Amino acid sequence: MQKGLQSIDYLVFFFYFIVVAGYGYWIYQQKKSKQASSTDFFLAEGSLTWWAIGASMIASNISAEQFIGMAGNGFKMGLAISAYEWMAAATLVIVAVFFMPIYLKNKIFTMPQFLKQRYNSTVSTIMAVFWLILYVVVNLTSILYLGALAITTISGIDFTLCMWGLAFFAVIITLGGMKVIGFTDVIQVFFLILGGLCTTYLALTLVSQQFGEVGAIEGMNQMFTRANDHFHMILKKDNPNYTSLPGLAVLIGGMWIVNLNYWGCNQYITQRALGASLPVAREGLLFAGFLKLLMPLIVVIPGIAAYVLYQNGMFQKEMLGADGTVNPDHAYPVLLNLLPVGLKGLSFAALTAAIVASLAGKANSISTIFTLDIYQKFFKKNATEQELVTTGRIVIVVAMILAIFISPFLGIDKKGGFDFIQEMTGYVSPGIFAVFLLGFFWKRANSAGAMVATIGSVVISLVLKEFPDWTGLYETPIYTSFLDGEGKHIIPFLDRMAITFVICVLVMAIFGLADSSTRENPKALVIDASMFKTTKSFTIGAIVILTILVVLYATFW
Repeated sequence: MQKGLQSIDYLVFFFYFIVVAGYGYWIYQQKKSKQASSTDFFLAEGSLTWWAIGASMIASNISAEQFIGMAGNGFKMGLAISAYEWMAAATLVIVAVFFMPIYLKNKIFTMPQFLKQRYNSTVSTIMAVFWLILYVVVNLTSILYLGALAITTISGIDFTLCMWGLAFFAVIITLGGMKVIGFTDVIQVFFLILGGLCTTYLALTLVSQQFGEVGAIEGMNQMFTRANDHFHMILKKDNPNYTSLPGLAVLIGGMWIVNLNYWGCNQYITQRALGASLPVAREGLLFAGFLKLLMPLIVVIPGIAAYVLYQNGMFQKEMLGADGTVNPDHAYPVLLNLLPVGLKGLSFAALTAAIVASLAGKANSISTIFTLDIYQKFFKKNATEQELVTTGRIVIVVAMILAIFISPFLGIDKKGGFDFIQEMTGYVSPGIFAVFLLGFFWKRANSAGAMVATIGSVVISLVLKEFPDWTGLYETPIYTSFLDGEGKHIIPFLDRMAITFVICVLVMAIFGLADSSTRENPKALVIDASMFKTTKSFTIGAIVILTILVVLYATFW
């Protein structure tokens, strides 16, 4: 195994850098206006095509936690982790049909803006602060840290230098605003998919060679035979990974809350579509759904291949962590080091593309929420368009610097990147989703209930995680068998989210029904059934996605 990058690898990577930076600058020059516009900077209003919206969503979503974390989970638990990707495809269809018309009809630019219109300014401000803390301290920080960790593992470049380099690259793209991010993300996705598929192909080929066969198809057949337990989507209770993916919860439980909140109530994602017309936005989300179906082939299958190779005696030392035990998150970097010169550079560029695109998208969302929901609201209500754009650019740089200095103290590497992000966001996601869902479709939802659900989500999640014995839930047949190393009962993460969500909905229902003024709630949204009608082409595309999902789950049940 040859560690580090060679001259040709660096040339391939340099070519990628020049293409992305050059294309971004060209887009900026082509689409910049004489008068700086905040809606253009933050939303690229009217500039993004459906393919740019879909590609940008995926580029912002797929980052180091997917390449490293999901490949690691593929090594550890197998194809089941693909539930996050494949269920996201179905979720994008739902968001396109039901959520997007509501946002666009009400001219929503930010998620806190929706909360202010539907509830009140207090709920909006609290959620804006929640999102800023979550985006900076958890998301931006973990993406930067894991990205730098992966790159230094592959290239041998100093870890700190990698962090600053990634941040600098992302800032260059982000300062051009959403229009530059959206169109450069198309290039990023091209490199991401091409490099990712090359890694998958060569990993499968290597598996076939280890067992005297030739070709990627034979490699996949060997994986089916030698790691059959890694090709089941629904885990049984006796599976050691059940607490991460608790059986049918991935189909009818907490997985829906994870995905609907992420893809439908998340500034970081929805921002790409909020500046487009409804047909274009829907087509963009549908395109993202098709790309999501492809992601497990790029980020999960290589992890399973690494598992089969490891079981056959390869890279025994390379898979060990600092504590001397097997660290699944090493799977993807180890595979990249097996690639031949040139292709390693391409895969390295794909990984970098995923990291930089996610950093740029997250930084832009942080900038949007702070500028439009904090700065303009509390510091300068009459700020000019130029002042808003300037503030947004300053926030981008400050957020990136904060992430660099915070990241070493979070213990991200110990928890595992993907699990770290899911656990942290899981404290607030159930409450946020309850507030949005009832705000959309139930006129009696009020601000008092929204406030209690928002704060209560964190409290309930903590109680269910730290003190499950208090709840008595562990006594039911669902949870009885789950004990940690200290004999403490455990409620699986996705089940905790589902329980928290149900409690938040009940709380909001109680507050809403107890408030007689909500019978004729002036802040309730006017829902017209015609809003949810879709074009024939969209309907056909959605049916194709859902059919593919049914076939996949039926095949790998």
